[in-house]
Amino acid sequence: MIPNATRAMRQSMHAVAFDKIGDRYDEAFPNKEGQEAATEWLIDRLPPGGRVLDVGCGTGAPTARRLSEAGFEVTGIDISEVMLELARRNAPRATFLRLDMVDVDESLGTFDAIVGFFSVLMLSRMEIPMLLRRFRDLLVPGGIFLLSMVEEDLDEAPVAFLGHPVRVSAYPRGVLGSTVARAGFEILDLRAVAYTPVPLGAWPEIQLFLYCRRDDH
Repeated sequence: MIPNATRAMRQSMHAVAFDKIGDRYDEAFPNKEGQEAATEWLIDRLPPGGRVLDVGCGTGAPTARRLSEAGFEVTGIDISEVMLELARRNAPRATFLRLDMVDVDESLGTFDAIVGFFSVLMLSRMEIPMLLRRFRDLLVPGGIFLLSMVEEDLDEAPVAFLGHPVRVSAYPRGVLGSTVARAGFEILDLRAVAYTPVPLGAWPEIQLFLYCRRDDH
């Protein structure tokens, strides 16, 4: 278990950072081809009116907006109230809650799919496996899980994200795949996307997109 004080420090740091970043996030990452492709793949596989949990929904663009406009019941959660305000404007058909991802539980109900695009990396490597298992438990049998991370070998590394301090974790792709599989998921596909953020001086990164299904075997 993560000590409450440590968890509170992380929550405060990340909430403050993303409150200040606001819609600059979409300015810095305007091209989200990998995320958009994963969302379209999901749309083709969801049942009509299916329920989707968008973990760390950010501004709601493009995922919550696209899924809700396609007729799915979307619940987005985020720790930043500023991000949630933007999301409510960008995706008015979705529902948004201020909630830390580690606090998701059965009170939210079950979902046909859970997506976590560049949000789970805000946790420590100690927290991530526990959260992945919780996601599995919240999915219906055969439910879909989409996860994106940056490929690196980091555990709560301090970085300045758009000028604001945050801590991030990352895995080499093989380790990430085995971590997700041990949490109870069948990995259907893993796609790597080379990406350079817009801000001058930002480092290029390899983005990993895992297409998964709850493993009920």
